[in-house]
Formats: sequence, structure tokens, C-alpha cells
Amino acid sequence: MSEIKHNTDAKVRAPGLLLHKTVVLVGMMGAGKTAVGRALAARLAVPFLDSDAEIESAANMTIPEIFERDGEPFFRDKESQVIGRLLDEEKGILSTGGGAFLAGHNRQMITERGVSVWLRADLNVLWNRVKHKDTRPLLRTADPYATLRALYEDRVPVYAQADLTVTSDGEISIDNMVDRVVDALLTRPDVLERT
Repeated sequence: MSEIKHNTDAKVRAPGLLLHKTVVLVGMMGAGKTAVGRALAARLAVPFLDSDAEIESAANMTIPEIFERDGEPFFRDKESQVIGRLLDEEKGILSTGGGAFLAGHNRQMITERGVSVWLRADLNVLWNRVKHKDTRPLLRTADPYATLRALYEDRVPVYAQADLTVTSDGEISIDNMVDRVVDALLTRPDVLERT
């Protein structure tokens, strides 16, 4: 993992924008949390953080290896610990795993210390993005599409509880998605404001 400068200031200065709280990107696998998150962090001149990458770095194992060796409940506990630590240590853009927002204590922690942004994409967009990847432990099933559809149907009502929602239609560029996220964040001056 690349080095991240720690910033304990209450606010982070960005060109023309002032970030007050960590932005936590939530949503399904394939929604673009990492790609959009990296570009958003660059646009705002703040650190990009990835809870899955932090977990892998700490465990010196991949997420699929952790799932296989220790199981999903163990992983979810570590995920909550890492998200809490990153919310306390950093002001930036935090990408979370697809299941992180499902836990009520994670949703509460994120809303109290940051702001959640659901990157909403429909099932076909998600499937087109993940169907050729073998890095998704939850899709290692006999029928990955049916598994993704079931996850989608279960999770969408929970993601809908996010503080803000930005739609990813699969057609626009990452830069345009970043524009959409910035516009949504600017509706919350407690999170992001123009300077």
C-alpha cells in the first residue's frame, strides 16, 4: 500500500473546496467505489483510503484468503475496526467493501463521524463490471449472477439509508462521476463547502 500522510486537522484544504468530514463510499461490488474514490480524492487533494486494502495489509493476506481461513464473521469484525480507525485518523475519501454498510453499527459510526455516499448502479452495470474477476469471494458460487442478484436485492434497501446517493449508470466517465459526487457533497456544507 502506498504511504498515506496522516492529517489530524478537523478540516482539510483543497483547491477551492474545504472538506470537513471523511466521505465514505458505499455500495455493491463493481459500483466504482475504488475508481471513483481515487479520482475524488485527487480532485479534492485529500488522502484516498481503502478499508479492504488496509485489512489486507494488516493481515498480509488477500480478502479471499481471509474469508477462506477465518470466515466472513471474523472479516466483518476486522472491517469495523479498520473503518473506525480510519474515520478517527484521516480526513479523506474512504472506499469500503460491499458488505461494510450492512452492519448497523458501521452505518451509525459512518454517519456520526463522516458522511456516507451510495454509488448506486443497477444490476446489469454491476454484473458487466465483475463477471470476469475472480477477486470477489462472495461470487465464488455455481451461479455467480444469481448470487449477485440475491446480494443486490438484499443490500439495496440498506444502501438506500446512506446520507447521499449518486447514480452510476455505467455510461459516464469517472471524471463525470466525480462531478456528480462533488455536487452531492456540496448540498451538505457540514461536509464540503466552496472557499
